Amino acid sequence: MSNFTKITLLAIVLFGCNNTQKVSDISVNIPEGMVWVESKSFLMGGKDSDNDAMMRERPSHNVIVDGFFIDITEVTNKQFREFVEATNYITVAEREIDWEEIKKNVPPGTPKPPDSLLKPGSLIFNKKVKKTVNMNNYFQWWKWEVGANWRHPKGPGSSIENMDNFPVVHIAYEDAIAYCNWANRRLPTEAEWEAAAQGNFNEAIYTWGDDEKLLNEYANTWQGDFPTQNKAEDKFEFIAPVKSYPPNSIGIYDMIGNVWEITEDLYNENYYQDLDFNEEIINPIGAESCYNPMYPYEMQTVMKGGSFLCHYSYCASYRISARMGSSIDSGSDHKGFRTVVTKNMLLNK
Repeated sequence: MSNFTKITLLAIVLFGCNNTQKVSDISVNIPEGMVWVESKSFLMGGKDSDNDAMMRERPSHNVIVDGFFIDITEVTNKQFREFVEATNYITVAEREIDWEEIKKNVPPGTPKPPDSLLKPGSLIFNKKVKKTVNMNNYFQWWKWEVGANWRHPKGPGSSIENMDNFPVVHIAYEDAIAYCNWANRRLPTEAEWEAAAQGNFNEAIYTWGDDEKLLNEYANTWQGDFPTQNKAEDKFEFIAPVKSYPPNSIGIYDMIGNVWEITEDLYNENYYQDLDFNEEIINPIGAESCYNPMYPYEMQTVMKGGSFLCHYSYCASYRISARMGSSIDSGSDHKGFRTVVTKNMLLNK
């Protein structure tokens, strides 16, 4: 578990950052490796000037969030290993598969897959794709890899040796929640995530501003022809160690690109359209129910930030407003998470 430094100050100097940030005049335990996000009002969702914004990101709307701490990086392999060693936790990708549970998330009458496929594993990107027929068929570049999990991110025979500072991947929602409970943290809401990604901005398209030309400098995404050729113009072909790119204006790394990040909110494609804009939207916690017409039987939460696989031709999700649904019972080699802490959580610890 992360060490905490006890201080009682009006201004808090966060270790590893060269800035002093005022939190409050109360005594709190400052989590190591986190940064304070000031309470703010900002424009959430797809901006009018963003030609890549999708209907599920619209309309943009003003939101107010209270201040909170957030991890300056995605949770790393080292941090997740500390949790597993302390608790003997077994991730979803490592557990035996129960067909009776799976049936609850697929259309009635779906035939049981062969037993050879009903083994622990996770989704990995198929790096051997040479040609695609239809870009709507993502099964061409995704494959179920038996034996893939956080310890073996590429499948059997792979390891995370010498990868302590890489984001932990193959994490399901349940795994992220278990880590949070152990660390006295929680997942960010979608609104908190966007507030942190904005940093000192209030309505930027990207974490660094509005200039898409800076993408390769500030984020780990895909260059070339997706999914057959990645030119690695941003220096990394696939996943990168944390802090490989510059932080945003308040010192947070990799909120755009590298790996998608799990949030607390349920994914509902119509959530923004259903909001009541006659009232102030303060500390929203997302939709009351899940709705994704493409996956009507899946329970999904919102994931944010895009990943090393994002490319404008297919997935321009390297924007702050980008949002996608993520099944709560599975992970992949491009999905991780980061955590948040509020002052009340620290005081009640």
